[in-house]
Amino acid sequence: MLRVSVCVSGEWELMMCCNSSMTVRQLGLTAMSRVGRAHHTRTKSSAEQPSFRVRRRVDGAPLDVDEPIAKELNNNDFVDLVLEGERWPQPIVPAFSDSQTGWKEPTEYIALDGESLTTADLVRLGKGLLKIKLTEEAEKKVYDSRAVIEQIIKESRVVYGVNTGFGKFAQTVISNDQLKQLQDNVVRSHSAGVGVPLTPERTRMLLALRINVLAKGYSGVSMETLQAIKAAFNASCLSWVPEQGTVGACGDLAPLAHLTQGLMGEGLMWSPRSGWAPAKAVLLGHGLTPLSLKPKEGIALINGTQMISSLGAEALERAQAIARQADIVAALTLEALKGTAAAFDKDIHAVKPQPGQMEVAFRMRSVLPSSGYPSEITGGAYHRVQDAYTLRCCPQVHGIANDTIAFVKNILTIELNSATDNPLVFAERGITISGGNFHGEYPAKALDFLAIGVHELASISERRIERLCNPSLSELPAFLVREGGLNSGFMIAHCTAAALVSENKVLCHPSSVDSLSTSAATEDHVSMGGWAARKALRVVEHVEQVLAIELLAACQGLEFHRPLKSTAPLEQVHKLVRSVVGPWDKDRAMSPDIEAAHKLLREEKVWEAVRPYMEQYAQKTL
Repeated sequence: MLRVSVCVSGEWELMMCCNSSMTVRQLGLTAMSRVGRAHHTRTKSSAEQPSFRVRRRVDGAPLDVDEPIAKELNNNDFVDLVLEGERWPQPIVPAFSDSQTGWKEPTEYIALDGESLTTADLVRLGKGLLKIKLTEEAEKKVYDSRAVIEQIIKESRVVYGVNTGFGKFAQTVISNDQLKQLQDNVVRSHSAGVGVPLTPERTRMLLALRINVLAKGYSGVSMETLQAIKAAFNASCLSWVPEQGTVGACGDLAPLAHLTQGLMGEGLMWSPRSGWAPAKAVLLGHGLTPLSLKPKEGIALINGTQMISSLGAEALERAQAIARQADIVAALTLEALKGTAAAFDKDIHAVKPQPGQMEVAFRMRSVLPSSGYPSEITGGAYHRVQDAYTLRCCPQVHGIANDTIAFVKNILTIELNSATDNPLVFAERGITISGGNFHGEYPAKALDFLAIGVHELASISERRIERLCNPSLSELPAFLVREGGLNSGFMIAHCTAAALVSENKVLCHPSSVDSLSTSAATEDHVSMGGWAARKALRVVEHVEQVLAIELLAACQGLEFHRPLKSTAPLEQVHKLVRSVVGPWDKDRAMSPDIEAAHKLLREEKVWEAVRPYMEQYAQKTL
């Protein structure tokens, strides 16, 4: 049996097709009839039947209406149907075509228990590389905490969020016959976000993290509800979640409410097969049932710091990747400028043993000229006793960025595995307790710190780009191009780097130093952590782009030293870059080159290129 969802004039119909010989035309006629267009199908002969077109949503491919559905469609496919002369429906919101066409259903599972999720695993979940299952211990905790809620309802005890209003209305007791409506209402009323929706990758992260927190067993949700949410994640059915609207206490209420609303079959939802469509149609089209919330479940699903933490996890992982590659890019620049490696001597950093500083110095030593990796460009001889700070002080400047990342990673890892809703259910004591774990001050402060720390990688990189482009500092052709004047070379690429660094200076202003009282002064101090996470992501992306420009400039600088070769690891980086971007012989559009270099950094290709050489160097210097 094939399950196919058909959209006719904006209305969705779920078709359960038992007969595999049914044609696409028969499927369409049946769907049109079901959605109220029977006047088109009540004809005496097939020649009088309406003419229409059908396409798959997953890839936009037109279907042959005379072919059997078994040939044209797969199970859980979504299709659009329009009459001849009508236009195809326009996407409701950005189609996320890359995510839609490139997604493959994963076969590997990760077991969530609310205790051991890492930022790296969360990013992998966001990319759609893993499905979720729950550990047996987690399931037991969920059952036990739900039993406490059921007992509270049976005994008619008054408990916040179970049978009371919320926020300012906490003193209002709700009758038993209105408890379900109470939970539905809190989700609907709190779905008040604005702005563009999170991408599928970021919504997956948000949903996966919420599952992990619920699996910890302190929220009081039923196993039925948690299993339904898990099934939606594994089918990649993702709610519309606007990125703006959270103040980071009482948790990320608005985005988590939107996340839950879609799971209830309300609002919009996205899947790789359906694109954006009504949530109920998407769920039913994947064989899933919309959530029917039980007492306490509405507030349990929308209260927590998962928006801040999930976006923060992505920012952290990307920051970690670009930080270690920044050392390699800086080394490449140093070699193009024929600088000295003396400043990275092990003994210098041993007497100021900051962990990040020592690590950066090691990385740079391991790829710069040495007895193991000689360079024809410098030949071991240097023209200067010492270099400018942007070259000489890389370990001290890059180092603190690395230590900042380590600090933030510790805070976020704890946050990912914390119970952050309210009230919390303590099954072993048979009680619920109201507290403030939903407050996002920890991840907010940490992510503000991350932005400030990582920004410096771009700030110092932009100054190195200036040194490469300025002939009075580099002894290279102006703007790294021959026939200057006729060609402008890297002149405006440097301007782009400067512009990004300047933007970062504004974005690095801490959002967590602000607080506005909300909910009639009940929630009178908030973290503003949502903005801290979003702008940290923007800062990290700008850092990646600035370093992409430096990577291009440094490789171009090496061209003017040919036929001499640099060290083996740096030549490997040069080879990598030249596999996607050619030398700058004359002016051409720079943006595609910057994007190609940015992609190399995002995919950590530069790091992968030098890692074997660094490992060999480490073994030789033990």
